[in-house]
Amino acid sequence: MTVPRARSRFCPLSMRRSSLFPLAAASLATALAAAPVAVAAQRRAPAPAPAPVPPVVTKQFGDLGAGPYASLVIRNAMVIPGHGGPPAGPYDIKIEGNMITEMVAFDPVTAERAGGRPRMTGDRIIEAEGKYVMPGMIDLHTHIRTLPQEIEYVYYLKLAMGVTTMVNAADRGYEDGMREAKRSAANEMIAPRMFPLVSYGAGTTFKGRLLDDPALAPQVVKAMAANGNRVISMDPLGWSLELVTAIAKAAKENGMITSFHLQPANTAVTQAVRAACAGVTMIEHHYGYAESSLDGSAQQFPRSYEYGNESERFREAGRVWTYANKERLLNAVADSLVKCGVTMLPTRVVYEANRDVLRATSLPWTDKYTHQALWNWNLPNPAFHGAYHYDWTSDDEYNWTSAYRLWGDLIYEFNKRGGRVAFGTDDNYIWATPGFSTVRELQLQRETGMQTLDVLKSATYHSARTLGEPLLGLVRPGYKADLLLVDGNPAVNLKYLYSFGDLTLDKSGSMIRTNGIVHTIKDGIVLNNAKLMDEVERMVQASRKLAPAKDPVRDPFRVGAPPAGKR
Repeated sequence: MTVPRARSRFCPLSMRRSSLFPLAAASLATALAAAPVAVAAQRRAPAPAPAPVPPVVTKQFGDLGAGPYASLVIRNAMVIPGHGGPPAGPYDIKIEGNMITEMVAFDPVTAERAGGRPRMTGDRIIEAEGKYVMPGMIDLHTHIRTLPQEIEYVYYLKLAMGVTTMVNAADRGYEDGMREAKRSAANEMIAPRMFPLVSYGAGTTFKGRLLDDPALAPQVVKAMAANGNRVISMDPLGWSLELVTAIAKAAKENGMITSFHLQPANTAVTQAVRAACAGVTMIEHHYGYAESSLDGSAQQFPRSYEYGNESERFREAGRVWTYANKERLLNAVADSLVKCGVTMLPTRVVYEANRDVLRATSLPWTDKYTHQALWNWNLPNPAFHGAYHYDWTSDDEYNWTSAYRLWGDLIYEFNKRGGRVAFGTDDNYIWATPGFSTVRELQLQRETGMQTLDVLKSATYHSARTLGEPLLGLVRPGYKADLLLVDGNPAVNLKYLYSFGDLTLDKSGSMIRTNGIVHTIKDGIVLNNAKLMDEVERMVQASRKLAPAKDPVRDPFRVGAPPAGKR
């Protein structure tokens, strides 16, 4: 008996083709017919309305400044772009609100090609013939100190000598630092932009031993980022390279940066090369570099050394450079730092007193512009940080002079190899008066052999990239209007950036003094720098009531003071 074959549930291929083609054709026809309808419907759908742009509100800050403006025009200015290129121009620059929106060149060739092109106009026009526009400078390490020094004293000096953004230690407490940063961002006061430098874990619920656990670093850093922090201070953490590495990695993942003062107490574990290759963003000051070159594993501390004794600490911090391995430092160490991608933040100005304390205590601006509270904190006193210039010998100054030379050579080699040098002052300590130290730091970078345009680049473009602020640091349309209008070309003479300018000859050959930075523009707000300096002078003169009865630095030089043996 033959068993009948069961009918297949699937049609033969030929049958499937013949039955499916009409169906596919019908479906295609339906889709094609519907397509114009769908396209038409899309065309008829209204585009979403753009978010309304809030109107620009111009604020008046008394006679100190005003802005931002709906339309601000700077006419006929030479421009230093900030990326290391030379001055160009002149340009007309339009600023709308807090943004540079247009730049039109009026150099002879461009003007000839453009013919009778009309000049820009706006709500306010600044005529800038013979002056130079450059980006506002970014100080990646500074201090605001505490009362009785007014906080405005720091803000006004910084702005008047070109700093429009700063990473300031939260000297008055975490909450105060964050509040001041928000007030500045909202332009509720005259101050630079602020990104407070805060300790690892600050503002979070993580405390004590929890902060020592590398496994918790992602959670701690995420909590700090959620609080609006940008810059983490790593200063005391060099005891654990594993912890340093974990924090640096977490910071990058959360859009934050790390800043490291490599304390001599911990450089046996974490010196500069190890910190760089652990992923730290920037290394502050001079610490850890010479130590990276040593033939032995640790610094040669004398038997009497005690880290808490600042006079000893800073003495040995200079002496370590005298027995560094120079060949290794300027080659293998420099190469490793570049390869690992760290940023150098030298802050040379704050240590300059170590190589010549008499110079530091007799600068010409101190009587008029150095706050008495700052002067008092600087007077030799073991109780104050940075007030260690007692028993400071000629040998100490020699060692620090030698240190500056070798340190400068390292900065030069690092920069030449493509390393990023950024800008910071650490001022308001160790005889470094705010503002004036900004310009002096530029001069001390030039002293290393870096070209002046590279020095200006470090203070603008490089510092903006380091901080993670892509719209700062250049003079270009689409960038924020943080600008300096300088009387004279700072690419030729950095001293033109001082509030008092510098001496030069005019076209007739007569001796004149330039006017420094005439206007600092921060976030579109045009400041009257001469008035800022008047306010600083007023605060300083009012502070003289704080002068001590005995001043061991000034007393020997007062007119009519008795000889030292009769006092």
